Parts: sequence; C-alpha cells; structure tokens
Amino acid sequence: MQDDIEKFGDIASLDDNIEQFLNGDGRDLYGAMRQTPAEHQKDSSKGFTFGEVGCIRTRNSKVTCCHFSSDGKLLASAGHDKKVVLWNMDTLKTQITPEEHKLIITDIRFRPNSSQLATSSVDKSVRLWDASDPSYCLHACTGHSSPIMSLDFHPKKTDLFCFSDNDNEIHYWNISPFSCTRISKGGNAQVRFQPGMGQLLAAASDKIVSIFDVETDRQTHAFQGHDEMVNYICWDASGGLLASVSQNLVKIWSLATGDCVQEFNSNGNQLHSCVFHPNYSSLLVIGGISSLELWNMAENKSMTIPAHDNIVSAVAQSSATGMVASASHDCSVKLWK
Repeated sequence: MQDDIEKFGDIASLDDNIEQFLNGDGRDLYGAMRQTPAEHQKDSSKGFTFGEVGCIRTRNSKVTCCHFSSDGKLLASAGHDKKVVLWNMDTLKTQITPEEHKLIITDIRFRPNSSQLATSSVDKSVRLWDASDPSYCLHACTGHSSPIMSLDFHPKKTDLFCFSDNDNEIHYWNISPFSCTRISKGGNAQVRFQPGMGQLLAAASDKIVSIFDVETDRQTHAFQGHDEMVNYICWDASGGLLASVSQNLVKIWSLATGDCVQEFNSNGNQLHSCVFHPNYSSLLVIGGISSLELWNMAENKSMTIPAHDNIVSAVAQSSATGMVASASHDCSVKLWK
C-alpha cells in the first residue's frame, strides 16, 4: 500500500466566535458532545469542536464519493482511479480493490450492518464487494444501457438496492438472487432511501427532487424551487427532513408539510455536497469549493472551515463514532470531529 496516510493528533477547534455561533437556544438544542479522547476534552468543554483528525491521499486521482459502514469502523472512497480505497478507522490501514471498473466510480454505499458495499460507475455497471476480502468482486451488473450515476441500499430490507442512470431511470435490484425487480422513472443524479424504515426513496433529477413510496412506486412529493441542477441530496436521521444541494443553494424540505422550510445561499461559493452532522441534528455540513460550510439551522448562522484544495465532492457521517468525512477533487479524503 503506497497511499500516504496522515494522522493528526490534535483537533483544530473553531475560531474564537464559536460561542456566538452556537449560543442561546441553538446550543441548548445541541446538548453535550459525546465522549472524546482525553487530549480533546479541553476543546469539547466549549460545547462544540470541528477539526481535522485524519487524512488519506490517493495517487493523483480525484475522489468523487465516500461512505461509512454502519459501525463506523470502515470508510470507503472512490473516484477517478476506478478503485475503492477502504480505510480502517481503528488501524488507519488501507486496502484497495482491483481495477474492475473501466471508468469513473460515481457512488459508493455500504450495505447496512454488513461489510459488503456496492459501487456504481460511468462504465454502466454496478459491482458488489466485501471489505473483509476486497481482492475480487462478488457480483457485477454489467452491460447496462446508460452510465450509472448513484446507488443506495434499503436500510431495512438490506437485500434490496437501487440505482439511477443517465436515462433518468431508477432500477431496483435484489442481491439474492442478483437480479432486477423493477424499473421506474425519475432519477438521474442521486438516489437515497429514507433512514430507518426505508418507506420512501428520494431521487434527484435535473432541478426536481422526487419522493417515491418504495412499496407502491407512487410519487408522493415533487420538490421544486432550485433554479440550477440538484447535485446532492441527504436525509436527516429522523427521515422527516431532506436537504438538496445545487450550485448556488441548499434547500431543506419537510416531508410533513411538503414545503421548503429553510434555505442556505452560497454567497459566491460553489456548493456540491451536504450531510447532517451525526451529533447535532440542526447542523448541516456543506461541501463547497475547498471549504466546508457549517450551517446552524436553528440559529440560521454559518461558519466557513478551510478544508481542501479543490471541490468537496462528497461528505459522509457516522452516527456510531460522530465522525464526518469529506472527499475532494484534490485527491484526498479527510476526517473531521
């Protein structure tokens, strides 16, 4: 393994106005940080920290996607080098899958409560891997008619996954037997199952985010309001809110009302990705050009954190460890806590 791994022992806390950022009701809403290593206690006593705690660099290859395993012990990332890098959070050692994809990997997702994971690619294929032995591909869906842009596993029926393609189709597949069960229309960017029960599926297509009932394949919502293409979507942990990201805007949608309940304007930054913080439900981490925006939705305040040297193409979080990961076109993946 020739990838350079850097471990940073000290968390860099937010600058001096952190108390102002998380004051009043917002601070009470967030509560106390989870237990952190002893050397970080002084930072945690302020109520909130967010700093880089680790970094892995690929060999001159842009990273497009990343995802944590359910237990938070593995982080998988992939991109232009057509391989998966598996990063063990306990040992900080990495493993790499063989180059079985022929073109850029567009998305990567772990099967819930499993060491298995799947990758989608512009090469019109989906491949299933096992992190316990990543030296070969378990299953492959090849020969698809269009580049595959995104995929996700059902959170409860973990034998089920779906992917979206460049023809605006959503394909539902079973792992055992490895076969397609259904095809529907309405997704060409990202697809994400609702956390928990997985009753709903969110799918981004051009400027619209559609919500589908997974069982009946009926569209329940069509969220419209972006004036540019929606590149990224993510659910909050409750499955009641959905965030959607276009280049100039983040919108928060309520499933209960069907309305946009909050907006974050880019203010000149170019936005690409987002994830809800694993410990603070009202804190959204937004990936932009070389920086992360921390948006405190309860207070409607934001802070800019220098993070990368290029586009932050993807962000992920682990509720098991409180970690956030950011992947970038600067050929690196970083850990934050």
